[in-house]
Amino acid sequence: MGSRRPRMPGFGDDGGGRGGLGQGRGAHPGPGRGGFYPQPKYQQGGGRGGAAYQLRGAMPPPAQQWRPAAPAPVHNNGAGPPALIAPELRQAKNDAAPREPADVPASPETGSPEVVTGQQLETLSMEEAGADLCAANVVQPPIPLPSDSYKFPHRPGSGRLGTRCLVKANHFLAELPDKDLHQYDVAITPETTSRAVGRAVMEELVRLHKATYLGGRLPAYDGRKSMYTAGPLPFTSKEFHIVLLDEDDGSGAERRQRTFKVVIRFAARADLRRLEQYIAGRQAEAPQEALQVLDIVLRELPTSRYEPYGRSFFSPDLGRRRSLGDGVESWRGFYQTIRPTQMGLSLNIDMSATSFFEPIPVIDFVGQLLNTDFHSRSLSDAERVKIKKALKGVKVEVTHRGNIRRKYRISGLTPQATRELSFPIHQGGTVKSVVKYFQETYGFAIQHTYLPCLEVGNQKRPNYLPMEVCKIVEGQRYSKRLNQSQIRALLEETCQRPHDRERDLLQMVNHNSYHNDPYAKEFGIKISERLASVEARVLPAPRLKYSETGREKDCLPRVGQWNMMNKKMVNGGKVRSWMCVNFARNMQDSDFALEPVLPAIYVRPDQVERALKARFHDAMTILGRQHRELELLIGILPDNNGSLYGDLKRVCEIDLGLISQCCLTKQVFKMNKQILANLALKINVKVGGRNTVLADAVSRSIPLVTDRPTIIFGADVTHPHPGEDSSPSIAAVVASQDWPEVTKYAGLVSAQAHRQELIEDLYNVTHDPQRGTIHGGMIRELLISFKRSTGEKPERILFYRDGVSEGQFYQVLLHELDAIRKACASLEANYQPQVTFIVVQKRHHTRLFAHNHNDQSSVDRSGNILPGTVVDSKICHPTEFDFFLCSHAGIKGTSRPAHYHVLWDENNFTADALQTLTNNLCYTLLPAKLKALELLAFLTENVCIAVPPAYYAHLAAFRARFYMEPDSSDSGSIASVARVASSSTSRSTRAPGGGVVKPLPALKDSVKKVMFYC
Repeated sequence: MGSRRPRMPGFGDDGGGRGGLGQGRGAHPGPGRGGFYPQPKYQQGGGRGGAAYQLRGAMPPPAQQWRPAAPAPVHNNGAGPPALIAPELRQAKNDAAPREPADVPASPETGSPEVVTGQQLETLSMEEAGADLCAANVVQPPIPLPSDSYKFPHRPGSGRLGTRCLVKANHFLAELPDKDLHQYDVAITPETTSRAVGRAVMEELVRLHKATYLGGRLPAYDGRKSMYTAGPLPFTSKEFHIVLLDEDDGSGAERRQRTFKVVIRFAARADLRRLEQYIAGRQAEAPQEALQVLDIVLRELPTSRYEPYGRSFFSPDLGRRRSLGDGVESWRGFYQTIRPTQMGLSLNIDMSATSFFEPIPVIDFVGQLLNTDFHSRSLSDAERVKIKKALKGVKVEVTHRGNIRRKYRISGLTPQATRELSFPIHQGGTVKSVVKYFQETYGFAIQHTYLPCLEVGNQKRPNYLPMEVCKIVEGQRYSKRLNQSQIRALLEETCQRPHDRERDLLQMVNHNSYHNDPYAKEFGIKISERLASVEARVLPAPRLKYSETGREKDCLPRVGQWNMMNKKMVNGGKVRSWMCVNFARNMQDSDFALEPVLPAIYVRPDQVERALKARFHDAMTILGRQHRELELLIGILPDNNGSLYGDLKRVCEIDLGLISQCCLTKQVFKMNKQILANLALKINVKVGGRNTVLADAVSRSIPLVTDRPTIIFGADVTHPHPGEDSSPSIAAVVASQDWPEVTKYAGLVSAQAHRQELIEDLYNVTHDPQRGTIHGGMIRELLISFKRSTGEKPERILFYRDGVSEGQFYQVLLHELDAIRKACASLEANYQPQVTFIVVQKRHHTRLFAHNHNDQSSVDRSGNILPGTVVDSKICHPTEFDFFLCSHAGIKGTSRPAHYHVLWDENNFTADALQTLTNNLCYTLLPAKLKALELLAFLTENVCIAVPPAYYAHLAAFRARFYMEPDSSDSGSIASVARVASSSTSRSTRAPGGGVVKPLPALKDSVKKVMFYC
């Protein structure tokens, strides 16, 4: 018998059926759906993860109505306090005997930080009038727990479904060294922030003292404050004095000497036995210090040979360099890191490429950057800002002194032109112009006297160097944002078919010659030169349901592909009134089956905002008399359109409340049936229709999804591009709004502190002097929207979290699971649906290759592994629940599988159930190639298609960045600020530096209701 649960007034009070009186789901007679159903007792543990839930330092939150209404008091019916909700993540010592919650006293919250309210992409706003809840009932944030207090769920066995096969992975088996590893602290005085200088000091120390004071040992140095040896040194602490000579600048003058004091002290021993036990599953926590030692050892030799960046190494000698335009070129390289896996330690190696400054004269760089004739005129203010942002921090060498090639770092540009600059040459105040000084001192006649000089050296007493006497030093990574043409060129350079990528990987491993690496030999590390052979399975494709009125009512995709021939969309949206605006000058008038409200017109791209608003006003003048709304805008864009795409989306979604579909000119000229069908599919989901649904969803045969109301969330955070040091990060959360179909997703977005990965606005509490305590946040509002759309309360939550690195797993889980719990409990007392929390990783470096590239039955048309290929053994985590899934057919290059890692599982998914569900959901996603119909302003890497909710959150977050505008201030960095709309009700949040993150502008209600971000 289900026990009666506390119920809020207004939730299921009126009549029978959904929300009324009648037979409740899984309960005795009483209130209908949304009234009563049995709930798991979280305070007693349950589900994988074995955690106990308890309230830490807080009183329970007030229960509130599910429908938009004023906060209401809690009705406990004398049954005791509401459910305890703050998660304390603990792993039970024995699964059969869950740990009891600790007896922690509760205390009221004393305050709540300001947070940004999620910008609704669905009509979800809460009318929080009349709230009169005391502040003592607000939930206190949980006390952070140490990482060893909780162990992520164990793998529930390997999956069995699908056709078994073999694949190869770019993992190379590494044998554990049988050495006694020692760590030493290194202190260099004077202290240096340059890793290059630190390495030079230590290299000289080893050269001088290896055979004597170091006892013949070859240490590995991390470039900062730690050094590692394969065995003890003859001392526990020792001081050395090392002399370095400055780089020879070709002048023949005596090179400057710098003396450094180096103190080396014994710190600890790195216990490799713990690493062996971890790989064998006998230890819960990864011994990061041991993995770090091995990583540092294997990085020593390539660091001395190549340009290191992160975990990658680049060189112009590792492949051809290619110009990307605007003074930037690409270098090839490789990525490597040591990883614990089921097969033991593996070295993950992948091909990579990145952008570097071309080693060209500064005057040529400026010419490419501006792409205009500047040789006979002064620079505009905008051009000056652009040059300064591009060159600040870049190292240059002078070219006007013959063999003397002194190097300087650019700190800025002079505000005056070179011909206007002068400086004192004597203390007596004698002043000489820069032009005259270079002529008299070096015999160099400056040609471009109308250009500013480069400021180099100390900003308080800068030196002036004319642009034409400076050349950019080779080997400097270009870390600023690439433009569209540069991105396209870089992608073309890195895009390789699987067979070619595998060949280059093996050549790189052979080139690195790990068996001859002196550091690997010193520490006893042996690296295999063969790709790992891994058992995999190809999951069957799901059957897809289409409209009953079509000739084909369902279909079974083959090799990840299918078409719309003889099929009709399962739920077609309706567009009765629309208009077309053409931004491409070379387009001609077109004939339309359904005439637009106004004739299509040409608009100049720089007039997008004014023209769209005027055209919208004219259309609404006509439609208003008929009591109709404008439902769709078709925008025809030039193939290269700069910021036009983002400007159009911003105006339509923020100012006009209008759904839009963009199409590139080259697609319009083709205009074949496939392009038209693809456009129709995209428009249909944007206007509220469904293209297809899973047949198993309709028949309610998806395990742990269709048996009980289930909501599927996706979440992602996008961060500003490198160089944008003051822009906010954008968080997005989407959630399914239909059940059991799970195909429609509403979304919310929120601006938060710069590069903040934790989503701050999942749940928030605000205090109003008149209305009292008000609960909000993205999770809460999406749960309300689900209830409004389906008439059901979610009994399960699946949360796919995108973009989290392994080092952030514990932090993200603690914060975001806690927010989910609090959001649920704020809606109804004891409301705690079972949660499964899954991290989705796309930016990893694991690649899978067919075991035999010539076997046509094991590859798709692009030469990639078959769609549906899943791997959960050998290269996966030694004990935890993770898997690699390549759900899509290859398009171009080498497919990247998505990596799924389960951090919390109260629904007790089996490997087969979760892998099959994730793979099947991917078939409800619009094919990635359809995005070619619009400008991919955010495309920066090879395609990796993740599960739809994670992908949709990614799209929503990137769409929200179009609502920001660049700050063109002369500050040396690119900043972005939010466009503030008068209709926005968002609050500001404090950035870590004390600044305020401006809220995003509010979307129009007509846009919030649909999947406009597709």
